[in-house]
Amino acid sequence: MNDTAAMKQVTDLVQEYELDAPPEKVWRAISIPAFRERWLPHGKPANAEPISIAAGEEICFRIRDDEPPFLDSIATFQIRPNNQGGTTLRIVHRLLDAPVAQSMPPAANSNGPWLMRAA
Repeated sequence: MNDTAAMKQVTDLVQEYELDAPPEKVWRAISIPAFRERWLPHGKPANAEPISIAAGEEICFRIRDDEPPFLDSIATFQIRPNNQGGTTLRIVHRLLDAPVAQSMPPAANSNGPWLMRAA
């Protein structure tokens, strides 16, 4: 795995849910601001207008944390019908800022990769 792929893994949080509601109802819940505000956590969109939209399939919002370190991210909501007559909701949360773990200082102790000595 190269460094770029490793960085992408660190910055993307992907969640997938199987919902009993039809795709049209789920789309309304994520695309209409009054409905979205009821269930979206405290990290509300920085702008109520979506960054991009593919009607009935995907909508993206820019989100900014309201607590330090005030990180910016993109939340993408993707919906598709499932085999049970409901909807699969996939949420991809991508951090735009540098990962917090990289900005942390190294450990004060000697914890590091284990190395084997050749005998």
